[in-house]
Amino acid sequence: MKNFKIDHRTKSGLEVLDLYGELDAHTASQLEDSLKRLINNQKCNIIVNFSELDYIASAGLGVFMAYIEDVRGIGGDIKLTNMNDKVYNVFDLLGFPTLYDILENESEAVEKFLNEN
Repeated sequence: MKNFKIDHRTKSGLEVLDLYGELDAHTASQLEDSLKRLINNQKCNIIVNFSELDYIASAGLGVFMAYIEDVRGIGGDIKLTNMNDKVYNVFDLLGFPTLYDILENESEAVEKFLNEN
């Protein structure tokens, strides 16, 4: 099994989570903890960069479903970027593109957030 890692950084006043490796049932709690921490600190405009994520399982998708309402409830959103085809296909199969902005790259997500506010 590949390792999973999350890096957190701020870009243009937005929170960015960079995901690395494989997001599955064993690693989903790390993503959950990162999102909880941001929400608890009222950091609600979040970009998740998937450029280094190789694989996502249903447990990882469940984390996104579990926290989107909390984030939107405090006036924010989660935008997803830089997915490879394999990861995107999993999101697409489950209808995520109707619930989330899934963008080509981080710059598009930043621009979309800035134009919304």
